[in-house]
Amino acid sequence: MKQAILAASAVLLSVSAQAEPFGGMPPRRPFVATLSNNTPLAFGMDAEQTARALGQPLQYVRGRPGNEIYLALRNLGGSGLIPYRHRLFLQFRHGRLAGWKEDYGENWMWE
Repeated sequence: MKQAILAASAVLLSVSAQAEPFGGMPPRRPFVATLSNNTPLAFGMDAEQTARALGQPLQYVRGRPGNEIYLALRNLGGSGLIPYRHRLFLQFRHGRLAGWKEDYGENWMWE
């Protein structure tokens, strides 16, 4: 009887070692897919490509033609009572995207 129990447990152990664990680990994603900053911007884009990548129109702030600063107001939702928006300033040099800066600004409720 003991030998039958030992044989059955050995078979079960060998089968469970070969099987995939329940709720197994998902496949590993590349590092760049796990970054939180996944804004689809790239240096050298023109204003039209940048607006298309962000999915919203750009608002002119200041600057000479070709060397402008644009603003993109990114609506990130909020609590329902107060909208949560970030201001993304985009610097263009010679008509191409040269840099960007996200400005969280000041909370107007506490001023």
